[in-house]
Amino acid sequence: MVPMPDEFEWIYRGVTEVFPDQTDPDQTNGNDPQHNLRARLQTSDRPLRIKLGIDPTGAEIHLGHSIPVRKLRAFQDAGHTAVLIIGDFTARIGDPTGKSEVRKQLTEAEVKANAQTYLEQVRPILDFDTPGRLEIRYNSEWLTDLDLGQILELFATMTVGQMLAKEGFAERYEKGTPVFLHEFFYPLMQGYDSVAVKADVELGGTDQKFNIAVGRDLQRHFGLAPQFGLLLPLLLGTDGAQKMSKSLGNYVGLQEDPLTMYSKLEKVPDQRVAQYFELLTRLPLADLPENPRDRQKALALEITRQCHGDAAAQQAQQDAINLVQGGGEAEAVPEFSLAAVNFPATAFYLLGATPLCSSSSDARRQINGGAVKLEGDRIADPNLTFETPAELVGKVLQVGKKKFVRLVD
Repeated sequence: MVPMPDEFEWIYRGVTEVFPDQTDPDQTNGNDPQHNLRARLQTSDRPLRIKLGIDPTGAEIHLGHSIPVRKLRAFQDAGHTAVLIIGDFTARIGDPTGKSEVRKQLTEAEVKANAQTYLEQVRPILDFDTPGRLEIRYNSEWLTDLDLGQILELFATMTVGQMLAKEGFAERYEKGTPVFLHEFFYPLMQGYDSVAVKADVELGGTDQKFNIAVGRDLQRHFGLAPQFGLLLPLLLGTDGAQKMSKSLGNYVGLQEDPLTMYSKLEKVPDQRVAQYFELLTRLPLADLPENPRDRQKALALEITRQCHGDAAAQQAQQDAINLVQGGGEAEAVPEFSLAAVNFPATAFYLLGATPLCSSSSDARRQINGGAVKLEGDRIADPNLTFETPAELVGKVLQVGKKKFVRLVD
């Protein structure tokens, strides 16, 4: 099977690295399908098995998480089999990559609930309907059954020195921060997933190279052809400075309402817009609007359309215009229930209880900075007190130009 050129283009679009990737014809392995992914795609007599593992460590997926999922769809459209591994076992440890301290271990019930929401969120991206194009696997299927002898065999494939070469482990060890033995098991478990599903290619962010390479080593150990690794950039958040993260507040969730999604995306810094188009859309980069503001609006409209449909995206764009200009009535303003607030309530407490601010102290700063409005009127006093919910029901609470909620019972 030979993918059409546009399918090749989508498979490789935005990719940071493919390994191994020996393409120089002067090299011994040159364009050997065992060492060159493009050659493998062109010559394989069967659909390749493309692995993506996701650990359901939270309830919400953001646009950064969706990038490898979109790449998985590119392989599906080229005729290959997407193997989506829900890390219901590995999530109970948590990937230590990039972490400065040990991660909190989740309960089985927490992981199960998160896994269900993950599948709901990736459904609009992946092809769930074409026979043979998607396998959904849970790594508890094989990891739960490993006995002590098999676990020791896995540990025997790596040295402590190799594990400490992993960036996060090395930094923590040098600083004297504890590195627990169960964390060493995580890359081995993720690598064993590749053995269990016989992956030909594994997708991941650039921070996953170590874990994917472990998978290659374990496949060799168990007599399988080693997988290719295909690495993708880590998406910078809406602040344009740091990796997209819910804890930093610079994220766009896949399940956010259309107006919130559109409003966040239309303020992505102009120097980052091209990356968002490249990684999150299939639109030709050469055809993007020349005007920076038009590019931001086009980005916001396209991604909102992907998640919510064209009509909802168009309405979100008009609602955003109405809110900024102070004209008209926005139909899709996200709602916040006042049932979660204890009255009487001060302005800073109320604001801190909403998704508009990360904490009460953040709410105080926003009010003191003049960024907060209620129904268009600026709130100047953080200690302004509302005696009952009736004073607020139906009103729009706003921080800056782009963040707002409608207060409801």
